[in-house]
Amino acid sequence: MHPTSVNGVDDMIRLGDLNEAGLLRNLLVRHKDGIIYTYTGSILVAVNPYQLLPLYTTEQVHLYTDRRLGELPPHVFAIADSCFFNMRRNKKDQCCVISGESGAGKTESTKLMLQFLAAVSGQHSWIEQQILEANPILEAFGNAKTIRNDNSSRFGKYIDINFTKGGAIEGAKIEQYLLEKSRVCRQAPEERNYHIFYCMLMGMPAEQKKILSLGNASEYNYLTMGNCTSCDGRDDIKEYAHFCSAMKILMFSENDSWEINKLLAAILHLGNVHFEEYHVISVDPKALEKSLTQRSFMTSRESVTKPLTSAQAMDGKDAFVKAIYGRLFVWVVGKINKAVFKPPPEDTKYVRQSIGLLDIFGFENFNKNSFEQLCINFANEQLQQFFVKHVFKLEQDEYARENIVWKHIDYNDNQRTLDVLANKSLNILALIDEESNFPKGTDTTMINKMNQVHGKGDVYVPPKNNHDTQFGIQHFAGVVHYDSKGFLEKNRDALSTDLIQLVEKSSNKMLKQAFQNELSSNGEIASQLTVDAKKRAPTLSGQFRQSLDALMKTLTACQPYFIRCIKPNDFKKPMLFDRDLCMRQLRYSGMMETIRIRKAGYPIRYTFDEFLERYRVLLKSSLCDPKTVLAGQDGDWKTGKTKIFLKDFHDTMLELERMKELNEKALLIQRVLRGYKYRRQFLRQRSSALVIQKNWRGYKGRKLYRLGFARLQAKVRARQLQHHYQQKRVAAVRLQAQTRGYLARKEWQRKRRAVILLQTNTRGMLARKQERREEELAALERQRRLHQVLQQKKEKEASTQSESITAQEMVDDIFGFLPNMVGGQEGQAPAGFKDLEKQGERTRPEEVDLDDLPMVEDIPEEDYDDLDEYSFSKFASMYFQGAATPTHVRQRLRQPLLYHEDEGDVVASMTVWWIILRFMGDLPEPKLVQGQGARGLRGSNMVNNSLDPDLALRQDRRLSHMVGLDQVSTTGVSQQGKKHSRIMDGIFFSFFCCFFSRQFLDEIYCQICKQLQENGNRSSFYRGWILLSICLGIFPPTERFIKFLQSFIRFGPMGYAPYCAKRLRRTVANGVRGEPPSWLELEATKSKKPIAVSVTLMDSRTISLPVDSSSTSKEICQLLSEKVSLKDTFGFSLYVAIYEKVWSLGSGREHVMDAISQCEQEVKRKGGQEQHAPWRLYYRKEIFTPWHDCKEDSVSTDLIYRQIIRGLRFGEYKFQLSAKHFYVQHGSDCSLDNAKTVVQDCINASLLEAKTQDKWLQMVSTAHAQKAAGVKAEVVDYARQKWPLFFSRFFEAAKLSGPALPKNKFIVAINWTGITFLDEKERRLLQLSYPEVTGVNTMRYSSGKTFGQSVSLLTLKGDFSLNAAMAGNIAELVHMFLGGLRERSQYAVALQEVNQDDPTFLSFKKGELIVLIKDDELTVGRGWIKGKNERTGKTGAVPIDAILVLPTLTKPTNEVMVISKNVAPERLWVKSREPIKQPLLKKLAGNSELILDLCLPILKYMGDYPTKQIQSPLELTDQIFGPATKDEALRDEIYCQIMKQMTSNNNRFSLEQGWQLLWLCCGLFPPSQSLLKHTQRFLESRRREPLAPDCLQRLQGSLRYMKPRKLPPHQVEIDAIQQNSTQIFHKVHFPNDMEEIFEVNTSTRIRDLCQTISTKLQLVSSDGFSIFVKTPDKVLSLNDSDYFFDSLRQITDWSKKAKSVKEGGGPMNMSYLVFFMRKLWFNVSPGRDLEADLIFHYPQELPKYLRGYHRCTKEDMVNIGALLFRVKFNNDKTQFVLIPKMLKDLVPNDMLKAMSTTDWQKNIVAAYNKQASMTSEEASLAFLKVVCRWPTFGCAFFEVKQTSDPNFPDIVRIAISKQGVSIIHPKTKDVLATHPFNRIANWCSGSTYFHITVGNLVKGNKILCETSLVKTFITVLFVCLFLFFLLLTCN
Repeated sequence: MHPTSVNGVDDMIRLGDLNEAGLLRNLLVRHKDGIIYTYTGSILVAVNPYQLLPLYTTEQVHLYTDRRLGELPPHVFAIADSCFFNMRRNKKDQCCVISGESGAGKTESTKLMLQFLAAVSGQHSWIEQQILEANPILEAFGNAKTIRNDNSSRFGKYIDINFTKGGAIEGAKIEQYLLEKSRVCRQAPEERNYHIFYCMLMGMPAEQKKILSLGNASEYNYLTMGNCTSCDGRDDIKEYAHFCSAMKILMFSENDSWEINKLLAAILHLGNVHFEEYHVISVDPKALEKSLTQRSFMTSRESVTKPLTSAQAMDGKDAFVKAIYGRLFVWVVGKINKAVFKPPPEDTKYVRQSIGLLDIFGFENFNKNSFEQLCINFANEQLQQFFVKHVFKLEQDEYARENIVWKHIDYNDNQRTLDVLANKSLNILALIDEESNFPKGTDTTMINKMNQVHGKGDVYVPPKNNHDTQFGIQHFAGVVHYDSKGFLEKNRDALSTDLIQLVEKSSNKMLKQAFQNELSSNGEIASQLTVDAKKRAPTLSGQFRQSLDALMKTLTACQPYFIRCIKPNDFKKPMLFDRDLCMRQLRYSGMMETIRIRKAGYPIRYTFDEFLERYRVLLKSSLCDPKTVLAGQDGDWKTGKTKIFLKDFHDTMLELERMKELNEKALLIQRVLRGYKYRRQFLRQRSSALVIQKNWRGYKGRKLYRLGFARLQAKVRARQLQHHYQQKRVAAVRLQAQTRGYLARKEWQRKRRAVILLQTNTRGMLARKQERREEELAALERQRRLHQVLQQKKEKEASTQSESITAQEMVDDIFGFLPNMVGGQEGQAPAGFKDLEKQGERTRPEEVDLDDLPMVEDIPEEDYDDLDEYSFSKFASMYFQGAATPTHVRQRLRQPLLYHEDEGDVVASMTVWWIILRFMGDLPEPKLVQGQGARGLRGSNMVNNSLDPDLALRQDRRLSHMVGLDQVSTTGVSQQGKKHSRIMDGIFFSFFCCFFSRQFLDEIYCQICKQLQENGNRSSFYRGWILLSICLGIFPPTERFIKFLQSFIRFGPMGYAPYCAKRLRRTVANGVRGEPPSWLELEATKSKKPIAVSVTLMDSRTISLPVDSSSTSKEICQLLSEKVSLKDTFGFSLYVAIYEKVWSLGSGREHVMDAISQCEQEVKRKGGQEQHAPWRLYYRKEIFTPWHDCKEDSVSTDLIYRQIIRGLRFGEYKFQLSAKHFYVQHGSDCSLDNAKTVVQDCINASLLEAKTQDKWLQMVSTAHAQKAAGVKAEVVDYARQKWPLFFSRFFEAAKLSGPALPKNKFIVAINWTGITFLDEKERRLLQLSYPEVTGVNTMRYSSGKTFGQSVSLLTLKGDFSLNAAMAGNIAELVHMFLGGLRERSQYAVALQEVNQDDPTFLSFKKGELIVLIKDDELTVGRGWIKGKNERTGKTGAVPIDAILVLPTLTKPTNEVMVISKNVAPERLWVKSREPIKQPLLKKLAGNSELILDLCLPILKYMGDYPTKQIQSPLELTDQIFGPATKDEALRDEIYCQIMKQMTSNNNRFSLEQGWQLLWLCCGLFPPSQSLLKHTQRFLESRRREPLAPDCLQRLQGSLRYMKPRKLPPHQVEIDAIQQNSTQIFHKVHFPNDMEEIFEVNTSTRIRDLCQTISTKLQLVSSDGFSIFVKTPDKVLSLNDSDYFFDSLRQITDWSKKAKSVKEGGGPMNMSYLVFFMRKLWFNVSPGRDLEADLIFHYPQELPKYLRGYHRCTKEDMVNIGALLFRVKFNNDKTQFVLIPKMLKDLVPNDMLKAMSTTDWQKNIVAAYNKQASMTSEEASLAFLKVVCRWPTFGCAFFEVKQTSDPNFPDIVRIAISKQGVSIIHPKTKDVLATHPFNRIANWCSGSTYFHITVGNLVKGNKILCETSLVKTFITVLFVCLFLFFLLLTCN
């Protein structure tokens, strides 16, 4: 005997004795040792042990997971793992064929394979449990006890398990084959019917059995034919409980289960032929009797009814019963498939992987074999041929094709048997079918035909004689003899039409569903009665062959594995090995040949490409040589033409080496990447460290630099502290001395009292005399001192009065040269306006506070309050150069006070200092040299020498314009002239400084403030404040100095502080002046009061107004409009006139005093005195709006009318308006005198000279007679229409670029008709209407050293770029006119063609005119407007982006229409109004419908697509982001579509909505790497948008978090972003009724939120806590690794769906609350974390206690009741009377009746008094310390309904704690069972069920429970298991 045969081997290929005896001994030896599995290569041989072995625990599952075949001892788990591994490795479907005789253990092997695959899937999903629980149902209906097997499968099944790409089970499909229906009616001796009947009768409740009239199994014929109603080893009661549990798991409803029970009961009753039980199948008893006792036939003419014999009736009844059961079984399988099968998606790219398990009936050879055995053995012949083909034929054929040297191995081929049975023509099954189709065919005729055709062959064994009904077939397992009796009837498998009609009339829905294939859709059954229909009916063998062919095709397409099950004995006894039986099974299974071919063959084959691709990692060079890869391995491998052939162990070794190399390479990659990561981190940290070092060193240097100041401060503070200490010490010593002195004196007085009493009388007289004398002297001294004080007070008052007078005289002396005058009233009126002064009467000036005027933004006065920190000395110490001090000096400066980069500013600063010293009198006047006057001194030296020569050129100013430089006489300068000269120098200098840089202005103010601080010279001091007030009215300081200047002004002399502060505010508000101050301003500075100016209206009224240096034309015009009650103020402007010149100041930011200063300079230029300049201010209409309406404002119309009438007189307008004026003035009175008055008012002198006065009188009278109803409004409208150029605003401009014009310098006239370019002679160069202007904007330009502003006009005739001093005013006016016209316009031109089938939308072509209809139906803000196509006349919705609204109030011309339609060319990458037809990305081409489903919601959300049915934002975001969260390919498409809609989007609402979508999208998932940089660039280029930085931040965050969101945004996220809030806050509740607000974001996970909450509450640790969500119907725990909003969305969606289905409504809002509570109570010790005890532990444990979950004694309950009372009322004993009312809050509910209320109160009060005084918090902690001693402390309790164990009550309480899972009786609180965590083999959950398997995977205990808290239960269980195994691993 070979050594390998002594102890046996795992793989029989390695046997030395390769013969049948060696094989048998190997199996015998291993069987005795309890080893039932043996390999034959990759084929597993399994010997049935007939006992439960410890081979199927969870440890074994983990041991065999992801291990190669042969690494571990043989096991069915190894085959299952190999199937799973090869499926994922080779991407090919796998199958496992489990074969063997009946009783060999095929079914158990199948279940073990399923258990392993479910465990390897690792999801613990409900679908896994459903697949596993399909077996109990199928076994109940399809398995029965036979003489060879207690659980024999009487049908075949193929389970196709589907897997996801990740290896998780996602579904399964079960195919059933050839149920043995005859067993329902007949069983062999010692055999039983199907299990379901016995289980039902034993396990069904008595109430249900009574309804169905059921009894015991012995009462029914169908269950007692085998004289066996019980089965050893099977507990029918328990099996029925498992069956019911499986039905619930597989979604069988209660009604389904009841209907099934009714049909099963009907079958049992029919077996007894007692028709009184008809009601169970809901048919008429007479109809049933007729159908079972009569048969209907269809002749050629009519239907004939024939009575049946007793035997025929019994056969018909049995056929009906078999039909019911068979079809019921098919329906049950279909129901199971409906629950477990998931149809594949429609995506053609989706590839589903699967593993198929074939558990089919084994080879059978009984004493009497019938038609069923023939079909079963035929199936086994097919499987044997499949085995032979794969193991022998294909393998040896492939060796031949690949030229592998091979010795052919003979094997037993059963192909000839298959040919006789089914393949050749006239085969046995074909002959059976042929006879079955003949109405007169019998079993005898059938066997005669078989004898005739196959009688001479060696496969078919004919009967011994003509009367014998048995024939034999030579099968691969031996000869089997079949009894042909009943073959044809069983093969026909047909019901009589009477029974089918009976089923159709039945009211039992389940019965009709089972027979739905036999029942036609229209209920017509008559067609089935014809002979032709009967011939066409498929036979049972035909159906079986078709299903078997389909099965073989499926198996052929898979990579097969084989498990050969061996039955060791026929007695089902353990440890009994029948050698003969086993040898026969080994022999016919071809095991010997299999071992030979496996031993010699090469089962592992790779093509060269596959081998290279898989094992490239093992190559040591660039050349692929198998010898290199297989170096060191056994040389028994072959290389063929196209493949490499390996042994099993080669494949195992290669896989192990490959995994080793891959691990090494992975470690290498990780090492390099980690090195790169940490190097980059190091460089970043080093760079950061350098920055920190640099800043620290700078800070340290600055600190050292300031150390001297710090030391000085320390010295001063030390001195102060020392001084304070000395003072306090002196006071303390003095107090001590006084106290001690008082005590000493008291003692001394006591001792001397007697002596003093004796001396009193003697010394009294002397003392009184001396006292009187001293009092007289003191009175004289007091009188003398009082006289001295009064004299000093009088002298001081006199001195103060003298000083005040001196200051006022000084100011009068400085401004003594100024005359008294009123602005705008000096001299004669300008030409053309004298008539207004003749007729008008001036009004008195009115005092108006200029701060009340509406002006540009002002600095609020409250900002001036906190100015103590901004002292001038502080500014000087911070910014002054060198050793400059902030106090008054009289020397010249060596350098400017402030630093200036420009050299010209430095020189100017020194010159300004010299001027300030002269003005303030701190520097004497220079002596004039002969021949040099003041002009030369100031003009030559100061300007030409001191200042930069290019200064005048840079600032574009002429020095001749500056007052005081060229107008001073050079001779005869008097003292008054010197003063005048200093004043003018200051004025000139203050104006001249405006044209330096703004930093230079601070230099001026600093110099003035320096000379004012600590200035002891009163004259210089007041001159300085005068100079400062003048400067404050001309230019403001910079932001750097303004607060310091404000602080300095506060301490000015009386009257100057508020005056200067007010001037500063006004100058800051209205800007820098452009001209030097006027004489009026100097007068105002003298009096420190507003300037009074007069403004004349066109109706001859003159209004005097107060102004100041900063007043603008806008303020004056606004004040005037309020004075005269003018409503229509636009177009009214302020005009200034002097001599013959008149120009407009407009109504904007033009400074009025600048215009007055220009007038004074003009007078001075002409040689006059500027202080008496005859300027005037007028208020006139300058320009009309295109939409002007005279009826809106009668005051405006009257003023314009008066202006027009004056224009007639002075020749501005034609005389046709005279008649209208005649009517306005005199009505219908047409007298000659009135006509003369009108002629004088309206006709100018030149026209009167051309025609006589009489002629004019005649013409005016004639026009008046023709127009009797004229009004002022007609005059105004006529003038506006007739003379638009006269009502225009003019601007000088020069063309920089644009279409050619006759001249490049011209005047731009803007009026209500358009824009006109005029030359100097007012000839028109170009005229543009507003529809021709498409846009206007301003820009800065530079030309050499000059800078300016230009305006760009975009027109249909070309784009013009104009240089204009008032470019901003031009752009503002044109923009206002264009906007107003577009707003009021009713005309638009189509920019693109739009074709819509929906009548809601308007269709139009490009360039067509659209008439806009403005109503409330569509909102323009959303991007839609209603319009009418002028060509078609149709109306509909028009997108704003598709049209161009024309700025016109009249219908546009054809020229404008033609040019306008080409304004905006179509671009595909920008916003569009129509949904796109194809995806933007090429990789999604072809998915147009899916893309439309994405694009349309985006357009609707952004408001770019109108919809009549309003959808909520949540619905739209679900449609947008829902598909992308499931399909990664759609994410880039969503990014692209959103960014496309945001490009060139001018609709602000749409753009804001788009940013909201992009904000949501960036938080849900990032784009791909190819799109990422473009998305980042898109966001970075739009940083000014409010949401752009947040989007960029969220995008970076989503890149950091590797896992994208699983669900669309939650309602809370959408609500937040719609309110423009990027911060999301959520309320979290706590068990103690507290609540807090916490910030959460899109990427917040549950664990992050738990940590945040724990930190804020200052908990010791967040371990064991979790987030819970409470909905109206349940409380669910959230998974720590999930995103917060994903979890919320999932839960609220579930609740919404459930509520919607329940109430039958649509979508609805779902309320919920978020709680933070403790979930796990491991290692909880009361007192260790007081915050957790009070907030969580106490409020969470108290309800459990009050609900009665704990078992406790009465003493504990009384003690706890006292503690709970103390928690509520602390130490208030007066509340004892409330104990009876609140007893339910102190005692468990189930124990309230254990004692009377009085006894409870008495005991609780007694316990309360015994307890020491404690606070409520201490009482709470004491409660926890009592409860924590109980074993159920910290348990999570669940009230569930269980259906798995009939010994337990229906409702049980499950407690999960660190000890495991306990089942507790809810009433007695007894622990029924406890299952430690290490005993839990598997668990899973559904919607309302959870399932736990305890112990062995095969025969373990199953717990199925129903509860609404399934998710919470499974979460707690999973976490507890995880912690348990984690602790186990650590230990």
